[in-house]
Amino acid sequence: MKKYISKFHYLTQDLPYRSHIEQGRIACEAGANWIQYRCMTKSDEALLAEINEIAAICDDWGATLILANHYHLLGDVDAQGVHIEDLDADFAAIREAIGDDKTLGASAYNLDTLQRLQDAGIVDYVGYGPFAHTDTRPNNKPLLGYNGYWELERLPINIPVIAVGGIQLADVEPLLKTGVYGIAVSGTVNLSQDPGGMIKEIYRKIY
Repeated sequence: MKKYISKFHYLTQDLPYRSHIEQGRIACEAGANWIQYRCMTKSDEALLAEINEIAAICDDWGATLILANHYHLLGDVDAQGVHIEDLDADFAAIREAIGDDKTLGASAYNLDTLQRLQDAGIVDYVGYGPFAHTDTRPNNKPLLGYNGYWELERLPINIPVIAVGGIQLADVEPLLKTGVYGIAVSGTVNLSQDPGGMIKEIYRKIY
């Protein structure tokens, strides 16, 4: 089942001064139509309460809500899918658990993993990175840079590839020229002085 995948994925993050709910509201009001709720610091009970509030906001604005990693909560909330960051996850089992109607995204850090995910035919899109240094999700994976995305031309890629990791406003247009399907952004929006304005600026460059 082919799913709608936005070209701009906005990710919430744990911030001391702005809740995930407020982040989601700002994003939706600015026109974001794809919100990934990414909270790694709360219990399932707290997550459910927050997700339900964000889901209501997304419903009001017609935005897609994706959960980062917590696919076991999908049955209890009004979210449209899940993004799994664990490279070793059993995606076939996750697909069976969430059903065919939910969107399933995955992360990849190199061409081999990207190709494997595509060939398996289970996930609906792949977040590919990191493009540059990011403190939002620290890891020791090699930075791809622009050249890493131009290398996608070597593969017969037909799954939506979303560039992710340390992407700044000035990077959006050059990245799209490499042929990636879309862009995922967190810190560039969340840490800016005007998050809503930054989302609008990114949208202008994508669309």
